[in-house]
Amino acid sequence: MSINVTKEHLRIASELVAEAHRNNGLAPVNLEQFYADQEIAVKDPFGPDIPQCPLGLLNMSEVCVFDELGIPEDLDRYYADDEWRITLNRMYNDKAEKIIGRRPLSEQPRGPFGRNPRVPPKGLHDIFEGKTVWKSGTLWLEQSARNEAELVALLDRVEKRLENLKDFILDDEWKKQKELRIKLGAPMPRYRAQRGPVTFATSIYGVENLIFLLYDNPKLAERFRDLILRAMLELARIYDEEAGYTPETEPHGFSFSDDNCYLLTANMYEDFGYPIVKAIFDRYCPNPEDVRFIHADTDVTHLLPIMAKLNLTRVNFGPTVMVDTIRRYMPRTVILGVLAPFTFSRNEEVNIVAEFLRDFEMAKPTRGLKFETAGAINNGSRLTGLRLIMSAIQKYGRYR
Repeated sequence: MSINVTKEHLRIASELVAEAHRNNGLAPVNLEQFYADQEIAVKDPFGPDIPQCPLGLLNMSEVCVFDELGIPEDLDRYYADDEWRITLNRMYNDKAEKIIGRRPLSEQPRGPFGRNPRVPPKGLHDIFEGKTVWKSGTLWLEQSARNEAELVALLDRVEKRLENLKDFILDDEWKKQKELRIKLGAPMPRYRAQRGPVTFATSIYGVENLIFLLYDNPKLAERFRDLILRAMLELARIYDEEAGYTPETEPHGFSFSDDNCYLLTANMYEDFGYPIVKAIFDRYCPNPEDVRFIHADTDVTHLLPIMAKLNLTRVNFGPTVMVDTIRRYMPRTVILGVLAPFTFSRNEEVNIVAEFLRDFEMAKPTRGLKFETAGAINNGSRLTGLRLIMSAIQKYGRYR
């Protein structure tokens, strides 16, 4: 049974699922009314006049096409063969239109700048000599230092690189890309999202290595931390300058994805990860309304008191970090979650609804919940499951 779900949640969920099965698997929902209420609710999940709990799953994920269409998963071909990707997405959208009344996936070619045209060609990992490799349908960042001697040598090279980072980042490949972007009228990349400091550091230096480093050689750990921050600030400045931004016109907001931060004790995180996030937020998210977002689909309960000092506007934590626990430390933070991704991807219909009932019950007194997965949407997550959530929101997730 899902965590913190009660027998009453399960009873109500079972009744809704049974009703859906009596209707060819389609849960009852007035789609026109749902989307009208969703449009209001999603603008401000804390809004005093929102009609229902907003839903954050409506775009689904491209990886869901395989199980939904009964096709063996082949992400290598999917991301390499644009024509095949578009064909699958169109087939998926045809099905989605009948089930949820929307076509959630793109049917457009990716273009010359890949999956996300805003992603910079060179990033923090390049500065720290971490190589990205495509493996098991995703990009992995390979380790670039394996002991203290190698880390010292790496940081020496990073310091040298930072003396003239602009030439390193804006190399000949960048100049060609910039010309193409200008010719096509494509947006210039900007640096406003990053693998979180702990996850980045463990990728570059290794999980056990970083933990031992924090205990055994705090001075070297501080140097590692400070160079990560220095490189991030310089990287953002360079890309902003290339895009023509000034401090007055630059976009605000910054997002971190830091799954591995849960591996550190609270004191270790406060010494290593927190100062980096705080400094970046102070620089690029100074206003109360600016986006300050941390994703960590792990159990970060022990870090919540520290993260609360960051005045986060949005969080997406692991499925064991409950709404009421987050709200205790972050009264005005929008909670994105906390449906367990495996509950959704295994199509556990009763548990899908029960987890929504649990979360909405916790959130109703304060609002501020945008219901979605506590982490990625994985292959196996079904459109009928999404419609089931829409039905549960319309029937049991209303504020008025």
